[in-house]
Amino acid sequence: MRQSKNSMGMWMGVILIVFATVLSSCNKTPGYGRRTANKPGKKSATTGAEFSFDEQDSTSFFVAKNAEQIPGPNLKFIQGGRAVLGSQEEDIMAFRDNLERTVTIASFYMDETEITNNDYREFLFDMKKNVSADSLAKLEPAEDVWSGRMSFNDLYQSYYFRFPGFNFYPVAGVSWTQANAYAKWRTDYVQELIRKERELDSAMTKNQLIERGVALADYRLPNEAEWEYAAKAMIGTQYLEENQEYGRIYPWDGRGIRNPYNVKRKGKQGDFLANFKRGRGDYAGIAGNQTNDGEILPTNVYDMAPNDFGLYHMAGNMNEWVYDVYRPLSFQDFDDLNPLRKDGVYDEEENYETSMLTDELRVYKGGSWKDVAYWLSPGTRRFMHQDSATNSIGFRCAMISIGEKGN
Repeated sequence: MRQSKNSMGMWMGVILIVFATVLSSCNKTPGYGRRTANKPGKKSATTGAEFSFDEQDSTSFFVAKNAEQIPGPNLKFIQGGRAVLGSQEEDIMAFRDNLERTVTIASFYMDETEITNNDYREFLFDMKKNVSADSLAKLEPAEDVWSGRMSFNDLYQSYYFRFPGFNFYPVAGVSWTQANAYAKWRTDYVQELIRKERELDSAMTKNQLIERGVALADYRLPNEAEWEYAAKAMIGTQYLEENQEYGRIYPWDGRGIRNPYNVKRKGKQGDFLANFKRGRGDYAGIAGNQTNDGEILPTNVYDMAPNDFGLYHMAGNMNEWVYDVYRPLSFQDFDDLNPLRKDGVYDEEENYETSMLTDELRVYKGGSWKDVAYWLSPGTRRFMHQDSATNSIGFRCAMISIGEKGN
């Protein structure tokens, strides 16, 4: 019996040794742990092949370690989230074309200022090298938007776009079509600057640049929902547990158009917070040390205080083009995630028994130097043909936020 116990103990010892040997051999298989874009490891977890980390290498399988988006210059990050869009001001025009609804907007970037005369002249200067004189003429802003048969504004027709004193005033006389051409040029121009800075081969394709984390997302016009969300900047009203204490009629606190604070906003208590038309024939108030709301015409794009997203002149100064096609009933057709109207589907023009509503009509928002305060509310909306231009409509660009920073 004693010998049987010894034999059993010996066999148990052998089994344990074999089991430990098996475990040991299993542990020799390389483990990769949790891989992220910033920590991809040195080899493929599925094939064992080594990665290439040389950006210049287009012959081996390249894996980037840098996964942070390059947003481009002049852009502010707009964190997305839930929002109540629509007109929160009394609908005195009885348009009823932007009723309130709850949507979610993805994070994106937006220019902190309107595109200036200087910015647009840079665009024309570069395009002169690449297009014919006829094509270049089609990109020029319509300077005759300043002329009028019953007004003496003709001097701005010669000076507003080109005189250095107006360099950083918002460009005027630009159509929706021209604004889109600018955005496309800006994407290509900034992308080329980034490629040269990284000393990457000019023959690399867009996909190869994307794989290296250096491809610039497209500059574009913001869609209407993005623009309205960024203008309201409701992050400034955030309270505990995702509660918001109140809505906003304008891109600032309060229900008036003057600064109610003597500390929070730049400028003095009682100053106007936007450049707009105060009433019939009153574009600026009475003369004094300075005009009451900034300027009689448009003003420098950095005048007035920015909103809580850091964006200047999201009310007043210039109306701004957005991407959307105009339809009165868009608010009831929109998706509730990243809403956008690309065309007239679900709200066809024939339903209105008029030929006026076409897919060439584009929305503009924000109010301008020649609009009364009603149009300063981000929820108001108007439209114009995409090839038309005025001295009160400008634009700014937006860009998608691609994703997390290498997680």
